[in-house]
Amino acid sequence: MASLTRAKVEVTDNQVEAALKTLKKVMIKGGLYQEMKRRVYYEKPSVKRKRKQAQARKKRRRALKRSRVDDEE
Repeated sequence: MASLTRAKVEVTDNQVEAALKTLKKVMIKGGLYQEMKRRVYYEKPSVKRKRKQAQARKKRRRALKRSRVDDEE
């Protein structure tokens, strides 16, 4: 399970719309939106395992791509 941290957004001059927009960005960056969508329905263990493997592959590919860029520079 992902570690959840508290998101805090200050509302200044009663600008609620701007604060909501900022909060949404913070939640997306932290992966909270994906977590909420994932928890709406039950996920079978086999589907969960495949999703985690796909995430690991994607993470590995990104890390490999970053290391290749660093090696070229």
